Amino acid sequence: MMYRDFGKTGVKISRLGFGAMRLPEKKVNDASELDMDEAVRIMQHGFEQGINYVDTAYFYHDGTSEVAVGKAIKGWRDKVTLSSKSPGHLVKKPGDYRRMLEEQLTRLQEDNIDFYHFHGISYNGFLDIDKNSGWLKEAEQAKSEGLITHICFSFHGPPEDLIKLVDLGHFESVLCQYNVLDRANEEAIAYAHEKGLGVIVMGPVGGGRIAGLPKEVRDELNLPIENNIEMAFRFVLANPNIDCALSGMGNQQMVDENLQYAANEMPLSDNEVEQINALMQKLRKMADLYCTGCKYCLPCPVDIPIPQIFELYNYHKVYGLKEHACGTYAQYGQNPWLPKVKADACTECGECEERCPQNIQIRAQLKEAHKLLSSKAA
Repeated sequence: MMYRDFGKTGVKISRLGFGAMRLPEKKVNDASELDMDEAVRIMQHGFEQGINYVDTAYFYHDGTSEVAVGKAIKGWRDKVTLSSKSPGHLVKKPGDYRRMLEEQLTRLQEDNIDFYHFHGISYNGFLDIDKNSGWLKEAEQAKSEGLITHICFSFHGPPEDLIKLVDLGHFESVLCQYNVLDRANEEAIAYAHEKGLGVIVMGPVGGGRIAGLPKEVRDELNLPIENNIEMAFRFVLANPNIDCALSGMGNQQMVDENLQYAANEMPLSDNEVEQINALMQKLRKMADLYCTGCKYCLPCPVDIPIPQIFELYNYHKVYGLKEHACGTYAQYGQNPWLPKVKADACTECGECEERCPQNIQIRAQLKEAHKLLSSKAA
């Protein structure tokens, strides 16, 4: 296992981190629940192979992820650093941050969390919650008491927000999205690294999307890479501004494969990275024929997530990620983490087309996207 200096925290962090959001599950009375014994086993297997960073959160596996992580790190606490997150949407008033932290420490059976994140914050959202609850002051108090060691944040917003959050000067590390398909945070990641923050990226395999890229896409690169997952990990770990790739792993095979890729001492050469960049830029230009994701079309009067639907459309048409695109779209209106409205809710008011700088015929495109993404034969 390779290790890097984690920003200015003084920690040496493994290049592969264990994400505890997709731990193994089992069926109990026709329902799925976390398989506690197996989850602990595979996490400890990862620790044995040199992984020294494990990340969980309040809501993962309905709260049982933190329990599993707490069990897994017993006997490993001097070698493994622990990360969890404060559920900001539950922090409404003074005292909520501290109450949630103490609950999480109880679940983990620990008296300290090494890296405690403000979970999924935006710039304005962070400031708004802080104004109402004083959670930053409570975080600093918790740090002074030794309940947490490093104040951090995780992030899913626009890159300019990431930079503004870094500039607040409160944070020691950031966890954000970055992979071969989604490089929007690339410059912001470099900025955070330059400012001394540790940088961990989530979704190095794009939540499984990259694994589904057609073989023809990888073959066009003509690189000595066995599969898409290897390409994804080697691409992320070739970025000198990234300290760790965090991967949610649900079985030992995934752990072993990811360990193999993370152990490669020469992730990719500059020339190989440039080849991948050129190919992805070529595909992105094809996708731009449909939508650039500028969001000028929003808000939609009936809340259709137009850019997100067109992104799925691009995944299907341009990248060949048919199963991912159709499967995600099928969950719209069912999964609470996904949009509630599909493209067929369009009333054809035309407001979006008046605002689109590319003059896309959005109404017609939504009909085509709905038909394609709803097709079982796709």
